[in-house]
Formats: sequence, structure tokens, C-alpha cells
Amino acid sequence: MEQRQVGRTGLRVSALGLGTMTWSRDTDEHEAAELLRDFVEAGGTLVDTSASYADGGAEALLGELLTGVVPRQDVILATRAGVRRTAAGPVVDASRGALLDSLDASLRRLGTDHVDLWLLQSPDPRTPVHETADALRTAVSSGRARYVGLSNHPGWATARMAGLLDPEPGLAALEVEYSLLARGIEREVQPAAAALGLGLLAWSPLGRGVLTGKYRRTVPADSRAASAHLAGFVQPYLDAASAAVVDAVVTAAEGLDRAPLEVALAWVTARPQVCSAVLGARTAAQLRGALAATSLELPEEIVAALDEVTRPAIGYPERLVTGRD
Repeated sequence: MEQRQVGRTGLRVSALGLGTMTWSRDTDEHEAAELLRDFVEAGGTLVDTSASYADGGAEALLGELLTGVVPRQDVILATRAGVRRTAAGPVVDASRGALLDSLDASLRRLGTDHVDLWLLQSPDPRTPVHETADALRTAVSSGRARYVGLSNHPGWATARMAGLLDPEPGLAALEVEYSLLARGIEREVQPAAAALGLGLLAWSPLGRGVLTGKYRRTVPADSRAASAHLAGFVQPYLDAASAAVVDAVVTAAEGLDRAPLEVALAWVTARPQVCSAVLGARTAAQLRGALAATSLELPEEIVAALDEVTRPAIGYPERLVTGRD
């Protein structure tokens, strides 16, 4: 599998990443072990997790597998912090204490002394940005994280944090939702990443599973849309507008004699600044289907057709920068 440079850093990650959102909840240790083994054997390196997944359960399961199934040195570990669990539910907290405590807990669960990429999961309007930047800087200077980045941040907030962390340790990456069903980052986040030299990690590159085409006629009983705790995650893309996009992807796939998910992944991995598309496969069978996308390069006419069908609306002031009408 192709290994790509993350922005202007020396960090390199696989073009497809392995996400762990369902681990220890919907994906048990046996399935997770098979997923991880197959992913690494296919040349995958980036494994993406979060302190908030299953309240740390995903990290703990991954840590167990890194002691027996796959050596720690064979993977690039990325995890996130910034959302903590309280009695009233999850709370965004990017204060220095909360972030560094979360990182230490992540390292214990993962069974390692460092992560390769540590990401701030969400903007926190209550914490001074200088304090958050100091926590990211401390993570690198202490050796607990090799690189730092952001997740789910708008362009202006990304630029502000990048300025605070320049020149050392620098901001390496920005992880955002990006797919043929979610192209909103092209308005100002993607241009900001390009100007700042940041690599983009695309989460939900299959439109939360909808771009596989499995929801075209019904909701499969074993799908996320049928799950009590994940149905709300998929629901926004089960509308008429999304259905039209899925139809276009299916038509392109049929013309190429490939699967729809391969077309969707090939599209997103070829976008500017994207260094990895993070797959949320729940089973080894799903992963194997997605790995086939690494051999697909879409013809220019198909890319143009998909771009036209899914192009996000651009207005003032973004139009002045992009030159688009």
C-alpha cells in the first residue's frame, strides 16, 4: 500500500487507515485481531483510535493486540483527546490538565510510551487557545507524542493553532469528515490545510457506510443504520440528495466493473492534501473489500462527473479565493 507524507512533516502513513470506533463494542477481540492482522499484511500502517471510543475500550483492545498480534513498531498510532465523560454526558475539555491526563491514560491503555500522532478532537471555546497549544507542545517535548494535530476544526481555528505552534513543534495534520457526501471542507478547511502545509486524514470516507450502496433499497439488519447507538450517525445521509450521489457512484462502479466503495475511496484518496482515508470497517470481510480500492485510479471523466454531481455550494467570501461561481 502507498505510504504518504503527512503535510510537510517527516511522518508517513498508509493511504488507507484503520479506524477503531466500533472496537470492544460492536467489534470483539477476535474480529479486531483479524482486522489488524489483515490490514498490516496489506501494507497498512495508520491505526486511528480515540480516548472517547467505548470510554477507552477501543484503545485498551488495541493495546492488547499490539502485544501479540502485530508488533507496535509496525503501526503508526493516532489517537484523540479533548472529550471527557461526565455524569451529564460527554463534555469538550481542551484544558491543559484534561488533555495531558487523557494522553497519559491513553498511553497506559495502548501499552506504549508514545503515540505517533495525537489529535485534539474538537474546539473548546471555554479554554484559552494558548493553554491548549501549550498542552500540545508539552506532549511533544515530553516524548509522549511524536506529532500533534487537530480534528473537526474549522479553517480559521486551524490557522490560529498552527500559528501558536510554529515553528516548534508545528501542526502536522487535520482529521475531518470527507467523502462524496461530505465535501464541506472544500470551502475553507482544505484551502487552509494546503496553505499551512497540513496533511488531511479523511474520516468516514464512505459517507458513514452509505456510499457502499447497501442502503439503496432497505436498511440491512446488521448495519449501523439498524443499530440502536449508531442509527443517528448514519441517518443524515439516508435522504434523497444522498441517494442521487449513491446512484452516480454505483453507475461509475458498474462501468469500471468495480465495487461502489472502491470508487468512493479512490475519489477521496486522490483529493488534494489527503494523506489517508480512515476506514471504519467492522469486519475483516468489509476491510478486504475496501483494500481493493488501493489499485484503482479513476479515469478523469468519471472524476469530473462525480465532482459535478457532488460539488458543494460556494458563496461569499470563499468564492473570492477559489475563483468559482
